[in-house]
Amino acid sequence: MAQGKPKLAVWKFASCDGCQLSLLDCEDELLAVAGAVEIASFPEATRATVKGPYDISLVEGSITTPHDEQRIHSIRRSSRFLVTIGACATAGGIQALRNFKDVNEFTSLVYAHPDYIQTLKKSTPVTDHVFVDFELRGCPINKYQLIEVLSALLHGRKPNTPPHAVCMECKQRGAVCVMVAHAIPCLGPVTQAGCGALCPSYARGCYGCFGPKETPNTASLAAGWAELGVSNRDLMRAFRGFNTYAEPFRRESEAHEK
Repeated sequence: MAQGKPKLAVWKFASCDGCQLSLLDCEDELLAVAGAVEIASFPEATRATVKGPYDISLVEGSITTPHDEQRIHSIRRSSRFLVTIGACATAGGIQALRNFKDVNEFTSLVYAHPDYIQTLKKSTPVTDHVFVDFELRGCPINKYQLIEVLSALLHGRKPNTPPHAVCMECKQRGAVCVMVAHAIPCLGPVTQAGCGALCPSYARGCYGCFGPKETPNTASLAAGWAELGVSNRDLMRAFRGFNTYAEPFRRESEAHEK
C-alpha cells in the first residue's frame, strides 16, 4: 500500500444499496476500518470526496447502461484493488432476469418515451467488463466476510472466505436438512456459504442468495427436486433468482426452460 492511510472508495452501479448498507451496519468494526483507511469516496455515508488513485475500490451493482460501462473502466484504472460486492456486481443481480428476454420490449411497455432510455441489452457482472481482484458474494453480503476481505487486502494476504455449501452451515448450526426431513426443495447443496443457513434454520429451503459454490452439481440437485415433484417451470424459476446470471445457475435454468 502507499505511504499513509490507504484510500478506500465505494462505488454504486445498478443495485438496491443493500451491500453498502452492510458495510455501514458493521458498527464497531466500521470504526476500526475507518481508523485503518481513509474513506475517500462513499456517497452512501458522506458527501466528502478525495481524488484517486485508490488502494481499494468496493463496487456494488451490475453494469446496465453505456455510461456504466465507461465508468467501470475509469474506476478500474484508478484502483489498485477492485472488489465486487454482492449478487448484482458478481452475477448481474435480479435485474439480469431481463437477459432472457428482449429489453426493448420491456422499455416499450414501461416508458411513455422509450427512445429516451439508454440501456444495454443485458445486465452483467463487473467481471464481464474489467479485471476484478476479488468477488464477494451475497444478497446482501456478509459484513464479517467484508471485514475479512478488507483486512486481507490491507495486510497483503489472500482473503479467507468459505467456498463450501450452505449445507456445511446447517451442520454447524445443528439444523435438520429440510430436503431429507421435510421434502422441501432447497438450493443449499449448490449455494456458497455465508448466510449462516438462515432459511433452512427456519424450516425453509435456501434461495441461493450467495450464488453457486465451487463446482456445484446443479444437475444432480435438479434431479432430486424432480423426484420431489418440482416441475421444470419451477426448477427454471428457482435458479433464476438473485444470482440468475451466475453461469452454473444460468445454465441449469436454461436446461429446464420450455
